[in-house]
Amino acid sequence: MSGPDAPDHEILTLEEVAHYLRLKPQTIYKWAQERRIPAVKLGKEWRFRRSIIDRWLDQQMLSEDSGFSHLREPEGGE
Repeated sequence: MSGPDAPDHEILTLEEVAHYLRLKPQTIYKWAQERRIPAVKLGKEWRFRRSIIDRWLDQQMLSEDSGFSHLREPEGGE
């Protein structure tokens, strides 16, 4: 790994996602199994696309339930 964050490539391993989100690998594994985080199982390994994880994280932060939905950008691109 280079720098304090996850590697610069687009496809991440479970451990890289855990590091990127600053969570335990066990949490990411459980969420992947429960389909709570976007992931795909290739053979016996979970893989994640960084751009989708970023979009998913934004959706989590700006959902109606989060209390931060007012921070979403307007639909019309104003």
